[in-house]
Amino acid sequence: MKIVRIAAAMLLGICISGAATAGQTFDAVKKRGIVQCGVSTNLPGFAFTDSKGEWQGIDVDTCRAIAAAMFGNASKFKVVPLTTQARFTALQSGEVDVLTRNTTQTMSRDTTLGLIGVGVNFYDSQGIMVTKDANVTSARKLAGATICVLPGTTTELNLTDWFRGLKIEFKPVLLDTVDEIKRAFVSGRCDGITMDKSQLALSRASFANAEKYLILPEALSKEPLGPMVRQGDEAWFNVVRWTLNAMLEAEEYNLSSKNVDDVSKAAPPHIQRILGLSPGLGKGLGLDDKWAYNIIKQVGNYGEIFDRSLGASSPMKLERGLNALYTRGGLMYGWPIR
Repeated sequence: MKIVRIAAAMLLGICISGAATAGQTFDAVKKRGIVQCGVSTNLPGFAFTDSKGEWQGIDVDTCRAIAAAMFGNASKFKVVPLTTQARFTALQSGEVDVLTRNTTQTMSRDTTLGLIGVGVNFYDSQGIMVTKDANVTSARKLAGATICVLPGTTTELNLTDWFRGLKIEFKPVLLDTVDEIKRAFVSGRCDGITMDKSQLALSRASFANAEKYLILPEALSKEPLGPMVRQGDEAWFNVVRWTLNAMLEAEEYNLSSKNVDDVSKAAPPHIQRILGLSPGLGKGLGLDDKWAYNIIKQVGNYGEIFDRSLGASSPMKLERGLNALYTRGGLMYGWPIR
């Protein structure tokens, strides 16, 4: 019996300990009054400063959406630009509350860093860009080529794995920022550069004589990009996870920043739940019932965010592709809010 009591006490101690730490990030964010998000240093379409010096992009809007859910005010955020080398350390140390930076979700990152992926806000794949003057139409023809790449990234690992798998020799050139890679490529220091294909398209659009550059057809990897948080705080994890799902659900049900105020209490039950017209769902997140309404009204649905950051209303004009809703041939699928 004594052993049983000790075991029960130990179990209880574990539970108490878990309860004491659960919500630590959530509580800290609530007390501070702003969400601190790690973003890229300057990546058009994802996280960049506009002509007014204000941060824009799909990853910044994801941060704004979290702030809208948490505080009812999308302006209650701070972005911290981070290099690829600094991003995980910044999250682990508490310098930021969430990485909304374009970061690939992988098993090793979920299981070795004390971090965990929350969901996907952009599906991508890795590619290689070369000059058309090189007369290369396939990455398989790049034997001996110098390829510029960011160090310490899945991009670097994928590049090495891909060439090694084909028994092709190449020379990696490691540079710390996207801007350095672009300059090195244009100056002729690299035969090719490798990034996610969306980044290659954006980089090419920024070059003078963009028509001189070719993105090769091979996909070197799958790149599901999305937010990451520290492990051990399910309350904060859930806020970030359901912020992303709310934006996707809103697009599927045609709820936008322009029409959300026109929805009445006569709306179908699933719409009422999303907008907080049917009360109770916010409590489980530790938020106001209007948490999703605030996201949609102040930031927009996923389609609105994509359109102004990367799509038809942006300089990039990227097609939705894999990032279309599942109802339109893509992979984006919001989990039900109920």
